[in-house]
Amino acid sequence: MHASPVRSSSAPEIRPRSPRFDFDDVPRRWFGGSLLGSHMVNGVNLLFPAGERFFVRSVRHYMDRIDDPELKEQIRGFFGQEGRHANAHEKYFETLEKQGFRFRSFLAFYEWFTFHVLERLAPPALRLSTTAACEHFTATMAKNALEDDIFAPAHPAMRALLMWHSVEEVEHKSVAFDVLREIDPSYALRVAGLALSGALLGGFWIAATAMFLRQDGASLRQLRDELKALGDRNPFGERVYGAAIRSYLRRTFHPSDETRDGELARAYVEEAGLA
Repeated sequence: MHASPVRSSSAPEIRPRSPRFDFDDVPRRWFGGSLLGSHMVNGVNLLFPAGERFFVRSVRHYMDRIDDPELKEQIRGFFGQEGRHANAHEKYFETLEKQGFRFRSFLAFYEWFTFHVLERLAPPALRLSTTAACEHFTATMAKNALEDDIFAPAHPAMRALLMWHSVEEVEHKSVAFDVLREIDPSYALRVAGLALSGALLGGFWIAATAMFLRQDGASLRQLRDELKALGDRNPFGERVYGAAIRSYLRRTFHPSDETRDGELARAYVEEAGLA
């Protein structure tokens, strides 16, 4: 086993929660009436369930090589949180179908290409590295959501879903990265995972968003106006991809370097009664 730096002893408790969400009255344009904003989030929502189950598989592969009891406990919490996220986002699929959207063929291709082709071709260490990088992207999105209350204009059920998910992404943001450091702390491996995760997440997210927009009859002019109106709430923007990539490329990077997100997560847990 490779030697790795000492992990932070201030890691938050990773406790899976099971809030309930009622999506029955969620409208098509649930993000403050924004067509583009709604479908940007619908697009990534489509990727979450299978993606998070992949994260669990990638980490579980190395479970028997982890000796640190604290990290093992963190991993178990990570598994529980990711499983609940996958189930909650999958439940929202039913609402999308009731709204008239057709996405099962897209979903089938995404799952086949990513998890039946690429996952089988990639060695376990690269799968773990890709997971660690994806977790960094989602933690960056989560921090932005919590810091600016990006989903304040959203339908209450969708805001509750996304803020709960954001809190738990912050809580377990270090787990896959810490497992990767235990297994292989190679910087080249870390960068390879970042490149693969960035390409897959960005590519499929844009494709899914475009699919929903096309089915909802969006015009180019409408998209241009709404993109301008979204401003800093644009999840494709610099605050997610640019910031996440720059920080992850630092050789000394660790997810716990960012502390503001933990404060924000704890505040929301208290506000929403999630504790």
